[in-house]
Amino acid sequence: MSDTPVLELRGLAKSFGAKHVLTGVDLSVRKGESLVIVGGSGTGKSVTIKCALGLMSPDSGEVLFDGKRVKSQKSIDGMRRRSGMLFQGGALFDSLTVWENVAFALMYRDGVGRKEARERAIASLSKVRLGKSVASLRPAELSGGMQKRVSLARAIIAQPELIFFDEPTTGLDPITADAVNDLIVEQVKALGAAAVTITHDMASVRKIADTVAMLHEGKIIWSGPVDQIDNSGNDFIDQFVHGRAEGPIQPAM
Repeated sequence: MSDTPVLELRGLAKSFGAKHVLTGVDLSVRKGESLVIVGGSGTGKSVTIKCALGLMSPDSGEVLFDGKRVKSQKSIDGMRRRSGMLFQGGALFDSLTVWENVAFALMYRDGVGRKEARERAIASLSKVRLGKSVASLRPAELSGGMQKRVSLARAIIAQPELIFFDEPTTGLDPITADAVNDLIVEQVKALGAAAVTITHDMASVRKIADTVAMLHEGKIIWSGPVDQIDNSGNDFIDQFVHGRAEGPIQPAM
């Protein structure tokens, strides 16, 4: 792995009125590394990703991509061109065909012609075990698992250096979720990309993570290799990993 992180967050803070969501988040992920951020509902995981992508502006702290600070709109656009995203609900456009969804950024951002875009979309779909016959269908004609795979095909089509995954297995049965996890691992490794995932699914964490970081009360309170999560010595991560109601984390009610 390169010594320079693909993505680095330094002292990231974000508040909404009197609610302090992030109070100094420090994170980094390198090429070929899969980082998974865990934490209870409402702890700021999605806000962290949105700040990293420039969808929200942090109140303080900085975001660095490939060692360079991301601040101006030009630098944000440059980072997004080299990044991919799999959204929690898939975020597919119902009015477009599958291949048009997969090739959306190629056509409307990069100016690629429809013929080439369709060919590249079909090639990307094949990487997630979807055949050419799916390309002309609409998202509503697909199962939940197939929609997730289409979303993954869209995330990887431009061969990004950094990929974000927002709850990639939400709404899937355990078998389908495991298949999606396998595809995520396979494609991230094939690209040699850095990956940042947020999830509540511990099966996903164990399958796709190299490194795990736990967000609590606006800060990273523990991080380490995935094989240390069962013996972290941290009461917060221990409670979360084993899904216990009793412990230092109060259930969201």
